[in-house]
Amino acid sequence: MTFDETARIVRIMASMGVEKVKITGGEPLVRRDIDKLVELLARVPGVSSLTMTTNGYYLEEFASRLREAGLSGVTVSIHSLKEERYEKIVGRIGVFEKVLRGIDAAKKAQFNPLKINVVITRGCNDDEILDFVELSRRSGIIVRFIEYMPFDGNNPWERSRVVTGEEILAKIKTRYELVKRERSPGDTAMNFDFADNTPGGVGIITSMSSPFCRDCDRIRVTADGKLIPCLFSKDSYDLKSLVRSNASDEEIAEFIKSSFRKKFRGVETLLSKDIENVRPMYTVGG
Repeated sequence: MTFDETARIVRIMASMGVEKVKITGGEPLVRRDIDKLVELLARVPGVSSLTMTTNGYYLEEFASRLREAGLSGVTVSIHSLKEERYEKIVGRIGVFEKVLRGIDAAKKAQFNPLKINVVITRGCNDDEILDFVELSRRSGIIVRFIEYMPFDGNNPWERSRVVTGEEILAKIKTRYELVKRERSPGDTAMNFDFADNTPGGVGIITSMSSPFCRDCDRIRVTADGKLIPCLFSKDSYDLKSLVRSNASDEEIAEFIKSSFRKKFRGVETLLSKDIENVRPMYTVGG
């Protein structure tokens, strides 16, 4: 979709009560002139939060431009703090230090919030939980631990590789005392502050062990104009064709409402049976 089409959809959704918008991926920073899209979306009346999730590779170059364009917050996905392991996960050599410089640039640009997302997978990076917590305490960046979900798209998903939020929290509590924040409706994470008032904080997203599907109010639109009410469903609805058929804002709003009402019941319905990969995560983002 064009930037103008995307901005129109966001404007219509904002008129329906959507206040928080996240630009995600794939990798949003590979989109040419992405700062121009940010500028368009930042101007939409009713949008109180405009954030982005990125792998951080181009963040060093873009951080200040994105902040000036109106982006308020950034989340960087980084699944290991060990250089060799990180580069094995992402499948590319010589990128680890560049991503770290990108995180530093985001901090200097004063994004708020600034977060790191890490998917904890048994046998891969579950030995780094306390390292990530220490990074949060040292830097003031919020670290969010996410349970391993069936979004690989390439390798078979294995339930045995899930490290539950309860396990993650227990590991953290062996060294640090946490204070739980009150959870707001629609929050995907349980959020914690450090009891000693150290800056930073911890979030835990229990998508598999304790799903929050019944409280989910999110809806996603892909870069090619497909509307996706639920990550755990293969269902999608063609919004781009409607936008390009000269439909009115009212017709588009009604289409969005009717698609959202078909929202899949989510992972709660999948836990009782064998789970297969739902979709490659790079096709829709977080």
